Amino acid sequence: MITVSGISKSFKVAKRSSGVRSAVKSLFRREYTEVAALNEISFHIAPGEIVGYIGPNGAGKSTTIKVMSGILVPDRGTCTIMGYTPWLDRVAYVKNIGVVFGQRSQLWWDVPVIDSFELLRDIYGVQENEYKSNLKLLVETLDLKDIIHTPVRQLSLGQRMRCEIAASLLHSPSILFLDEPTIGLDAISKLAVRQFITTINKEKGVTIILTTHDMNDIEALAQRIILIGKGSLLYDGNLNTLRERFAPSNLVTEAGSSINAPSIDDIIVQMYKEYQIT
Repeated sequence: MITVSGISKSFKVAKRSSGVRSAVKSLFRREYTEVAALNEISFHIAPGEIVGYIGPNGAGKSTTIKVMSGILVPDRGTCTIMGYTPWLDRVAYVKNIGVVFGQRSQLWWDVPVIDSFELLRDIYGVQENEYKSNLKLLVETLDLKDIIHTPVRQLSLGQRMRCEIAASLLHSPSILFLDEPTIGLDAISKLAVRQFITTINKEKGVTIILTTHDMNDIEALAQRIILIGKGSLLYDGNLNTLRERFAPSNLVTEAGSSINAPSIDDIIVQMYKEYQIT
């Protein structure tokens, strides 16, 4: 379903020293440094998979998601998703995907949530029966009944994130990109979201790419993880294989004592150290 081959992306970042003289100089002549966000990233994802796409801050996770969703155009490489090239076939392509960015909203700030949902229905051209069926399921499973008529600006972060997930699924996408979907959620809401993601994956076969710093999300949802660091792909494999690789006999604390039952966080920290991306 998803084939990413040799994707590279860099950004120019303006440099400027402190001080008034440097500020004035930058008005006439700016200096830039080039930052490589992605470096020859390649992987394949099959239909119905839930893949955890992980790495430290600045590793290139969100940049990859933006390339795969058609927001960014890579400098080099190819990406084919359901037969589409995301940045070339955006109009036809986006009807098949849902995207949730934890730090960005697709809801209109000053209107009730339901108004945003109805506008998204019109944008995606969702049939009335399908819309009502999806809305009923999403409201019930994500517990939106008491907030769906509230303006988005009056919602807490956790409430807004539940609405964002619902908005991304109103048009029945085949692929769901989740970038920090449980940010700001309390423990109960996180469990509800995880259960919901598992349900739509099993019952509707939705392919899910999940980026998060909450390793409990990864452990609960994904059997396969892709680790990225400093723009390069470092690991692509099974979570259980990682557990065997970092067995208690190979895992030690900073104090030098062994750990009997390594958590997913312990394993990821060890991976970061091994690949020198901490």
